[in-house]
Amino acid sequence: MVTSSAAARMAPRLSSPPFRADVVGSFLRPAKLKAAREQILGPQTPDQHLGPHDNAELRAIEDECIREVIATQERAGLHAATDGEFRRRSWWLDLIMGWEGFSANRQGTTEMMWRNKDGTTQPFSRLWVNGPIRWRKGATVRAFEFLRANTRLVPKVTLPAPILVHMYARGNQGVLEGHYKDLDLFWSDVISAYRQEIDALVKAGATYIQFDDTSIPFLCDPMHRATVERWGAKPDDLLQLYARRMNEVLAQVPEHVAVTLHQCRGNREGNWGAEGGYDLVADVLFNGIDVDGYFLEYDSPRAGGFAPLRFLPKGKIVVLGIMSSKTPVLETKEDLTRRIEEAQKFAPLDQLAISPQCGFASSIGGNPMTEAQQEAKLMRLVEVARSIWPA
Repeated sequence: MVTSSAAARMAPRLSSPPFRADVVGSFLRPAKLKAAREQILGPQTPDQHLGPHDNAELRAIEDECIREVIATQERAGLHAATDGEFRRRSWWLDLIMGWEGFSANRQGTTEMMWRNKDGTTQPFSRLWVNGPIRWRKGATVRAFEFLRANTRLVPKVTLPAPILVHMYARGNQGVLEGHYKDLDLFWSDVISAYRQEIDALVKAGATYIQFDDTSIPFLCDPMHRATVERWGAKPDDLLQLYARRMNEVLAQVPEHVAVTLHQCRGNREGNWGAEGGYDLVADVLFNGIDVDGYFLEYDSPRAGGFAPLRFLPKGKIVVLGIMSSKTPVLETKEDLTRRIEEAQKFAPLDQLAISPQCGFASSIGGNPMTEAQQEAKLMRLVEVARSIWPA
């Protein structure tokens, strides 16, 4: 019997997150939300509003738009839903800038650059640690509480990975230029802030937490490895350090909470930040970090091949980001199926799932596609998941 109901389209699910058809986090901001944000908060220049707001009028418009994007995910047949990150200007700075001790700008003070196919570049935001890092309950927990109250799906919350604080501050060199003169104290304060954030989310009912990270994928890129070396660090040593620090953050996460790690080479309005396969990091990534699953970017040749999946241990899931959130072109069911079959040569099918390679709008501008094209991609994901992993 063929039916168009969301229940009938629902992708087969694993017993806990991540799910066979899943999403990374962000969605295209509706035009009315972007217009309201600019009207209420003012023009969005690069260094304005790099953090959470507390405007009741704008929050009410966000509420309306979030209910709509939740409905989109429910129509598509997904098992988990995010709030589209509609309350954020930036996928990572809204959390960090809600705490004490940080400032940020995008004034060419970092060697990390956004790139596109035309060779155009623009600088990443640079994080400055200019005071003691202290947690404050803020926008992320409040946003999750609204999401949980307004969806029948599993509410998923996304957080920037703690190791990004170190990487985007330019490693040890950059951290020591600021408030901290003791690196162990810096890491202790970062870990404490993240543990408090996780505890607040769990108390609010979170059972699915995803950490978004570009640090480890950047260590796959020879250009970024050279940058790290200029900071006075060895890339492979930094990888081991990042795995250890991630585990220290995760040590107190309750058993009933599923934790995933999204590995991204950068995603901003169709641009990217890094290139290179996972070969250099796969063993540590899969076997050295205590998470339940991984969202891996696999939408372009820049991501390399599937061979690194051979390091995946039993009991963990890899969500293959074989659908692009950077382009409006809708992938065919046949092409997506073929890519899953290629991945299956290196990892068991029951340890695989699928998603877009990243969110659709890591910043307010969003990637170059329409909301209708975005929804079509979600439905195609569910369609493919149902055909590969029958319920």
